[in-house]
Amino acid sequence: MNHDALLFDFDGVLIESEYAGNRQIADYLTGIGHPTTPEQSMAHFMGLAGADFLAAVERWIGRPLPDSFHTARQVEDERAMAEGIGAVAGAVAFVRALPPALPRAVVSSSNTRWIRRHLDHIGLAGAFGDHLYSGREHVARGKPAPDLYLFAAARLGVAIERCAIIEDSPVGATGAVASGGHVIGLCAGSHCAADHGARLKALGVDAVAADFDEVRALLAL
Repeated sequence: MNHDALLFDFDGVLIESEYAGNRQIADYLTGIGHPTTPEQSMAHFMGLAGADFLAAVERWIGRPLPDSFHTARQVEDERAMAEGIGAVAGAVAFVRALPPALPRAVVSSSNTRWIRRHLDHIGLAGAFGDHLYSGREHVARGKPAPDLYLFAAARLGVAIERCAIIEDSPVGATGAVASGGHVIGLCAGSHCAADHGARLKALGVDAVAADFDEVRALLAL
């Protein structure tokens, strides 16, 4: 292992939530008169949370969002929480095979309730201990700021330069690169188009991996 800790994004890295979530956003926006595809939603909103997410959507449609948007998002989130979301291919086996003593954390724009629920659903409850960090809950500035990665590294007691960060979204990759960690752009999720790796590479990630086998090789695990 050529790094001292691993930081994992969550949506799109460990669970297959990105396409379904962005499809719901696209369908809603299209339904209120702003034609949007899931691909456009992912390109403009993926990886953002809270006020940054809402501001990006409002820029896209050119007006304030109606209250029904928040209701529709809550309904979709509760459906996903009730049903559970499956893992990205290879993610569970990868995490379970990590050396037990290797520090690791989740660094996500989602809230910790969401993270815990879906880690439990995919069989990884407890795999990260208490090191579940949210850009909504643990730092003032979420992604694409580097703050969440720096916060997680400090909590793990590992210099960020010795952390490998696994990210899938351009927003996340931007913050991860800015943090000074070693960034692997993962293209294993179903939301990743053929040019996804090239987009991440253009943002300065250190390497791109098509799946978790490539991640394992890059990290010399």
